[in-house]
Amino acid sequence: MKTRSARIRWAIFSAVTCISFGQSDVRAADLPQAGCIWQASDTLSVDSDASTDAADCLAGLRWKPTDFMITAETAGDSEGELRIRFPSPHPSGDAANDSVCLEWYPSRDLNGRPQRAPAVVIVHESGRSMAVGRAFARGLNAMGMHTFLLHMPGYGARRSPATERPDFLLTGMRQAIADVRRSRDAVAALPLIDTSQIALQGTSLGGFVTATVAGLDRGFQKIFVLLAGGHIDRVVLEGARDAAKIRLRLEQAGVSETQIRDLARRIEPLRLAHRIDSQNTWLFSAKHDTVVPPACSAAFAVAAGLPESHHIVLTANHYSGVLFMPAIFAQIRTLMAAKTP
Repeated sequence: MKTRSARIRWAIFSAVTCISFGQSDVRAADLPQAGCIWQASDTLSVDSDASTDAADCLAGLRWKPTDFMITAETAGDSEGELRIRFPSPHPSGDAANDSVCLEWYPSRDLNGRPQRAPAVVIVHESGRSMAVGRAFARGLNAMGMHTFLLHMPGYGARRSPATERPDFLLTGMRQAIADVRRSRDAVAALPLIDTSQIALQGTSLGGFVTATVAGLDRGFQKIFVLLAGGHIDRVVLEGARDAAKIRLRLEQAGVSETQIRDLARRIEPLRLAHRIDSQNTWLFSAKHDTVVPPACSAAFAVAAGLPESHHIVLTANHYSGVLFMPAIFAQIRTLMAAKTP
């Protein structure tokens, strides 16, 4: 819970960083309403890879590009202004889970009117409340960007009895990777979006999903990975606190270490890291992280060939890293405003 002084600092920060990316060219009434429908098309372009291992990984993650429909729904409490729904390209067979949900936080100018602006798709952490993901959605939105919080399989609007199995956390990540990549094309089909700047940001569990998506193709112009990296199996089997809870749930469900390693390997970011656009990818890791060991983050930075300035190491642990959120928001805003190499 924030202290009073922290709340005051956050309010001041939010006020001084509400910077417009462009002039509003629409009326407030032009913001889409619940019931609107759009058609979109997959732009997934997974080329061949000389690495047999990478090619095998891609074969398990890709899908056949197709057209799909997008619909707008009324948002729930604290869910932005609209829900955007579209079908998962890797359906699980559960209707509730297979309808992907994005919370849309529209960019508005200083007069409160909707405006054309860059967009960021945000992939939340493992917490059921998605609190950190929503903090990123609101924080970056306050800086003038359209933000879209994606509910991963089994979370939020996608929860169902079928997604409560302990092993679903790992098996659902394959679906999450496809959903996140398709979300780029869903967002691009919406009005008010500057399609030349659609970025992706993920934290912790969402950071691992983001890291793997970055290796599929160059769909997103910029990628921001927070408190994640590579070696998913090592994080699950050796990590403390949140990782330990996941490990215990899997053990109680009878999932063996061998099975964990096999499931993790199918979605492992390091298998595709060499495909990442290193000039447009940034990694934020924590020096004292015991959930995601620093070695796992460093391994991803090396495998992806990130420039030294693109791997920012926070003097924090996996949880105190939230204290750096205002600075991270500001840095992402600056990077989004810069020309994409």
